[in-house]
Amino acid sequence: MPYNCIVLVKQVPDTAHITGQAMKEDGTVNRAALPAIFNPEDLNALEMALQVRERHGGRVTVLTMGPPRAAEILREALYRGADQVILLSDKRFAGSDTLATSYALKCAVEHVGDYDIVFCGRQAIDGDTAQVGPQVAEKLGIPQITYAESIEALEAQYIVAWRAFPRGREKVRCSLPCLLTVVGSANQPRPPSARRMMAYKLAATPLEYAALLEQYNEFESAAALDAYLAERGLQIPLWDADDVGADTTWLGLGGSPTKVLKVDFVVVERQESKELPATGEGTTILVRELIDEYIL
Repeated sequence: MPYNCIVLVKQVPDTAHITGQAMKEDGTVNRAALPAIFNPEDLNALEMALQVRERHGGRVTVLTMGPPRAAEILREALYRGADQVILLSDKRFAGSDTLATSYALKCAVEHVGDYDIVFCGRQAIDGDTAQVGPQVAEKLGIPQITYAESIEALEAQYIVAWRAFPRGREKVRCSLPCLLTVVGSANQPRPPSARRMMAYKLAATPLEYAALLEQYNEFESAAALDAYLAERGLQIPLWDADDVGADTTWLGLGGSPTKVLKVDFVVVERQESKELPATGEGTTILVRELIDEYIL
């Protein structure tokens, strides 16, 4: 039996390169000041969905909510095997906390329709709340399996999955449709396919047409480019709040009860260092000191 999967992904700031310009005065993330990457555990969620399609058939639709440049990770999803990608982007989404974000995503998932499993990463590295996935499930009115590490069985109207915790694992059974939040230990995400990269390198949203027209001189106009992309299935749908039927009072800063009170930047300075020789004796000294400090 084929299963249609929707994967919720997010483009996040690379938290390994945080600077003093990482936050705005209103407490929201200054995403323009940071390099952006595909949220790591969302890649695990995408891989799990692709494996479901390979074993059972169906489709994998990848959906992200973000600014226009979030289309970058949608192309990466296509390179890795997604069948369809959608960008949910609207200035009215700006400043959304997890409550407002989950509402917008819930509306988008319902607009996609015809789904059996919704996948998402356990949490995003820019917030570490692990709230959006469960909140989307609650708003959709479907059951959820959090901390999913593997799928043991998919049979008609139910799924059996293993959940991973720091001190053990748990096997659960759940009815479909349902939502899974996927942990980083679930799998090894496949790399982008060189063949698919060639096929989908021009995949774009209408917001990116101007840049493509500057890069490729063979297109005389945006209409000509749009026709070219449509003929080859390279249009990335762009949905706004009106497209998905969202009530704008539940979006953005106005629909977000969470407010950042204060942001502190902590600078860790080295207080003491010791250099040991790269010899057996140096290793013995290091181990002895680690034991004395109760580190080992």
